[in-house]
Amino acid sequence: MPKDRHIAIDLIDEAVTAGARCARACAVLEINVRTLQRWKKALQESASLADRRKAAAAERTPANKLSDGEREAILTLCNQTEYRSLPPSQIVPRLADKGVYIASESSFYRVLREAEQVHQRGRSNPPRAVPKPEGFKATGPNQLWSWDITFLASSIRGSFYRLYLVLDIFSRKIVGWEVHENESAEHASVLIRKACLAEGIHWQGLVLHADNGGPMKGATMLATLQKLGVVPSFSRPSVSDDNPYSESMFRTLKYTPAYPSKPFESIEATRQWVHSFVQWYNEVHRHSAIGYVTPNQRHRGEDSDLLEQRKAVYEKARQRNPQRWSGKTRNWKRVEEVWLNPPKEHQAAKEVESIAA
Repeated sequence: MPKDRHIAIDLIDEAVTAGARCARACAVLEINVRTLQRWKKALQESASLADRRKAAAAERTPANKLSDGEREAILTLCNQTEYRSLPPSQIVPRLADKGVYIASESSFYRVLREAEQVHQRGRSNPPRAVPKPEGFKATGPNQLWSWDITFLASSIRGSFYRLYLVLDIFSRKIVGWEVHENESAEHASVLIRKACLAEGIHWQGLVLHADNGGPMKGATMLATLQKLGVVPSFSRPSVSDDNPYSESMFRTLKYTPAYPSKPFESIEATRQWVHSFVQWYNEVHRHSAIGYVTPNQRHRGEDSDLLEQRKAVYEKARQRNPQRWSGKTRNWKRVEEVWLNPPKEHQAAKEVESIAA
């Protein structure tokens, strides 16, 4: 689209101005430098940025195009009683067994599609395209939470405890957790109520993101969210990337050196260990995505002063020994916003900024 090309040109110019190489900036947007030059030339000549190749291709007639008679033969054949419940992938081999070849499977599909006869065959449900969930931006704590359930192995073979955990996406603070022996919407409902009470949530608008499991979408859970004024958000089925913060949190939990090498002996032992982990994670762990401050420091708003102090320390070190610094000091700029499922435009702009930096 011409509008998208204008945006691409502006993003690349901005990156180049900031010091990035033009070729690298173009590569992020998956175009080459000659394409960029052609677009800029069109702008200088006040020409349209529309893709003229499509119009040129439409004027050409492929040499191997099916004739009207062949197309009619395909439609007639596919609607015969013997073949009308079969897809082209089944029809074409059967015709070959009879010594008949009309066209390839892709040609069969194309003809049927143009005749609006490509439909789900059989009793299975037709595939459906699930749109990407709405993107949300957090600029402060208690605006956007993510929660999920993970399994913790017990000493009984094949048995697991369930860790319910709620994470504030902006600060990465664990704002609520519980360990149970099973999964249920009732357990999740109680956990969310406790987390909202502990954090003093008393206004409408908190977004709670989760996947599509039963406890996440149970009637009790949804009723609790409605009563608390919490906005539910859900991932697409079987798409773990839509809930990346909880997935990353569980990986940190299970790969920390303190994680037990043997299964938990009891649910009480499991709760005791998770309690100590949460205390360490919230108060001691320096999180890389938020400038290496602890989640509680960011949640309380202390990270701004800490990062400014670090910046001053680096500046003083550079002044004392300038020959050791070939460029700027480390970037201790505060992360002002955090996105969940960001739109494509934001993601592209972020990648261009990373190259420029």
